[in-house]
Amino acid sequence: MKTKADLVGKRLADLIETPEIPETLRQAMAYSLLAGGKRLRPVLVLATLEAFGKSIDAGIPVACAVEMVHTYSLIHDDLPAMDNDDFRRGKPTNHKVYGEATAILAGDALLTYAFETVCSAEEAGAPSGRVLRIVRELASYAGPRGMVGGQSADMEGEDIPLTPEQLRYIHQHKTADLLVFCVRAGAILAGASERQLSLLTRYANNIGLAFQIQDDILDVTGDETKMGKPVGSDEKRKKSTYPALIGMEKSRSLLKQLIEEANLALVEAALEDNSILRALAAFIIERDY
Repeated sequence: MKTKADLVGKRLADLIETPEIPETLRQAMAYSLLAGGKRLRPVLVLATLEAFGKSIDAGIPVACAVEMVHTYSLIHDDLPAMDNDDFRRGKPTNHKVYGEATAILAGDALLTYAFETVCSAEEAGAPSGRVLRIVRELASYAGPRGMVGGQSADMEGEDIPLTPEQLRYIHQHKTADLLVFCVRAGAILAGASERQLSLLTRYANNIGLAFQIQDDILDVTGDETKMGKPVGSDEKRKKSTYPALIGMEKSRSLLKQLIEEANLALVEAALEDNSILRALAAFIIERDY
């Protein structure tokens, strides 16, 4: 995971090191994009390619693009009009350093640059038809029916009690959808069958939901020094979470169930080597940051 994260980090640094971007905007983009983090999403793209026994070369532009989309969502999430957070990954949030206007533009720039970047997968050897399908899926999973829709539902859900179905909808779209895209993109690049693609979508949906539930748990039990942001923010904003809704014990039980179901889907997909994807599923529920 660290090796792949470092590889993506270096490529991202190269992509935004260009004099064509106004300097203040470039600095704001780089501030958040190169701040580190788990890089789970790009790693999932590359790990899925490897699970099919394929080269990761064509996946690197896609991996970089999805990290740009993820970073833009974090910059905008932290804004005063949304979650109003002061820290992200142990550093002041983008708008605290560059101001709200530049932070908004940095997010806008990363989102649009992501689509330019993902198209360069064709130059790295991916068939144009597969690249076009990935572009369309990125727009769908990151857009109003996906991540943005989930973020909107999350904001509307503040200060009101949610049903388990409503909370699952938020987690599914705000968090899981982008992870689903990552796995599907790697599988599409690898030439997966429709059956394999369906099974890997099930795997990704389960680990995506598990990821957000673990985030909910860490917001209660986590170590601020490891997480790089204050804990207890969900409770302060009166957000519905799985621990608040069903309790900590049932939340942890659901985590285990989701990962078991994800691993079953991996087995059914009959990949060349599913060990890295299994390890990433385990990491999601064992992580403490």
